Amino acid sequence: MSDHVAALERRFGVLEDKEAVRALLLRGWRALDRGDWGAWSACWAGDAVLEFGPWGEIRGREAIRARVEEAESPYAAMQHHILNLHVEVDGDRATGIGYMWFVAVGGPAPDAAGAPYAMGGPYDWEFRRDPGRGWLVARQRLGVQWTHGADPLRAFE
Repeated sequence: MSDHVAALERRFGVLEDKEAVRALLLRGWRALDRGDWGAWSACWAGDAVLEFGPWGEIRGREAIRARVEEAESPYAAMQHHILNLHVEVDGDRATGIGYMWFVAVGGPAPDAAGAPYAMGGPYDWEFRRDPGRGWLVARQRLGVQWTHGADPLRAFE
């Protein structure tokens, strides 16, 4: 095989990996919006770390799931947006940056929805490839730079 073909194969592999990481985030964060905690937590490595400004550091997929589920499940509706996503791949490791735009409405009853609450800030991820499960979130750092409206459930304090 020529050096040119080998170089093209490597570049194509990196593009496939970048798309797989983007698909992981899309699949997982849409699962958050549906309240599908199992599908969302399956996107995380067992020893993953979540660093979220108001909550500090949470270690382990099950602890992360429990904390996020506790905070977000009471909302009547949510939308998690990942903006300006950039991914870099280096073998079986990858990093990513982007921005969060989170919007939620009210409490558990649909008629309690009220005005939306929104927040945004920077995402910073580390990913790793698991031979049996594909790409997984190994670490996520999320900061809050702005909020809009009142958080009726005070879930993110």
